[in-house]
Amino acid sequence: MDKQPNSAARTAPVWSIEADGLSLGVAVDNRLCSPSFFEAVAHTSQLSGEQLAIETPGVVSSDFPRAAIRTVGCLFPEGRAQLLPAKHLPVRQTGLPEKALPAKNQVKPELQLLAAGAPPTRIRPPRDVVKLEDRLRILLEPPLEALLSAESLRFAHHPFPYQLDGIAFLYPRHQAVLADEMGLGKTMQAITAVRLLAHHGQVRRALLVCPKPLMTNWRREFALWAPELPITLIDGSSAQRHWLWQQSGDVVTIANYEAVLRDLGDAAGEVRHFDLVILDEAQRIKNQSSATNQVVRSISRGRSWALTGTPIENSAEDLVGIFEFVAPGYLHANMKPRTMGRAVSDHVLRRTKDRVLSDLPPILFRDAEIELSAQQAESYHLAEDEGVVRLRAMKQEVTIQHVFELVLRLKQICNFDPTTGESGKLERLEADLEECAASGRKAIVFSQWVQTLTELSGRLARFGPLEYHGQVPHRRRDAVIEQFRDDPHSHVLLMTYGAGSVGLNLQFASYVFLFDRWWNPAVEDQAINRAHRIGSTSPVTVTRFLTVGTIEQRINQVLAEKRELFDAVFSDDISAPSLGLSREEVFSLFDLKLPASPGQEAA
Repeated sequence: MDKQPNSAARTAPVWSIEADGLSLGVAVDNRLCSPSFFEAVAHTSQLSGEQLAIETPGVVSSDFPRAAIRTVGCLFPEGRAQLLPAKHLPVRQTGLPEKALPAKNQVKPELQLLAAGAPPTRIRPPRDVVKLEDRLRILLEPPLEALLSAESLRFAHHPFPYQLDGIAFLYPRHQAVLADEMGLGKTMQAITAVRLLAHHGQVRRALLVCPKPLMTNWRREFALWAPELPITLIDGSSAQRHWLWQQSGDVVTIANYEAVLRDLGDAAGEVRHFDLVILDEAQRIKNQSSATNQVVRSISRGRSWALTGTPIENSAEDLVGIFEFVAPGYLHANMKPRTMGRAVSDHVLRRTKDRVLSDLPPILFRDAEIELSAQQAESYHLAEDEGVVRLRAMKQEVTIQHVFELVLRLKQICNFDPTTGESGKLERLEADLEECAASGRKAIVFSQWVQTLTELSGRLARFGPLEYHGQVPHRRRDAVIEQFRDDPHSHVLLMTYGAGSVGLNLQFASYVFLFDRWWNPAVEDQAINRAHRIGSTSPVTVTRFLTVGTIEQRINQVLAEKRELFDAVFSDDISAPSLGLSREEVFSLFDLKLPASPGQEAA
């Protein structure tokens, strides 16, 4: 490529174009570009001049032959050169400390990213990019595979084609929500996009905010997918965290939501700015009025990305809360679901496993209808009758909390009899685990109560059970997962829905048991996808326990009807109605009349 002009004196990018051996340097702005140049650009990018939305007033030039044209490179005003092919590259400026770059003998040979006969992954500009030079810069980017190859980026494993699409989606966007279903590798896609932006000098400081249990998991994933990027983990005492915030000059800073709340002055100080802020498990900020939502929105940033497998858990307002971080004011709660879905279509990428992973082992559901033991049935009917009488006696004073108390009480009796400890579910679970252990398989058992898991742990001792829930210290959780994976005598992992709903990779488990049911099917789906994800080599069997003739069966019927309605009306989760139980539906479980009160609540 010809010698480039002094970047400090330029106000627009300079592109070098080769056509039939002729090299042309063209200053890209509305005054110096000819229509024939834009026609050539359109031909190169396989887009029409109208699609580029370029205006070229009053400029006439000679015809430009419609020859095969390839982009050699460009020089941006800030002086960053991006060149293709690699033989034209000057000394690479990655924006990274030299100590962060790995030695050549420490990386595997580069994987062939583009399979034979597969189309390249093109990077398309977001629809809200209106500046001419920005649209051209993105449109004339070489395919993603070429960018990755030019930077000599190695991969631990060959990415799936849809993952390359996800990277190409994130790379040019300042506001983005990656909402892939659990198990499709959102972590890998986000890390690779950050890695590419860092090597191109577009991101020099990035903040990743995630739930505390996932901090070490993110550190491991960065070491796997971007080993050259230096990382700081914000953890420890208040004084230690303050020192880390002040001293960190690394490309990536990882902090948990609680630390960001406590360290507001450090994370969102007036002098602190991040080129990119990523929220993992972004459903944590779905409530616009929550302190977490308000704090993360106050962080100074250039790009805002959100990662979540459940952009909507209860209602469309969840997505509004997330977008108050991603693109403030872009959505509002009064928008109709379909309108909201169209509005965010350019900012949200959502894929499901059944659409992109045809070779992923199947997931098999079975509903185990279980009879209460005699003592359980007696305790259950007594508690239900007394509870309903009490609620009806309260009349207009009854609240949703009073109804919930009765629901939770009955659900706990469905698990274990409060006096004798009898359990029809436990008898069925033991029988299934016998078969699981005999075949050398692993199983995960989910419950919403730690008390239930503790009871199960004592009565399933012969299966080597391990517990993973909120009462297990964070420093021990990684060791629990490693033991469950590696110990041939540990066949069962007992988890709460809350602990098992985010960020864990448990694809070595072949069986999942839902010992009791959650209010929202989206939460159950999250738990199931801990096991059914990339890396699964055998089918995952999910058993959902339901006690016959009880509150569990009634709740399941309501949720099933709502899921069927959703599937019939909407084709994508972005437009989802509420999937939880409304106040009316909770009261209807006991044929109670809803007292007059403003608003609706979702359970």
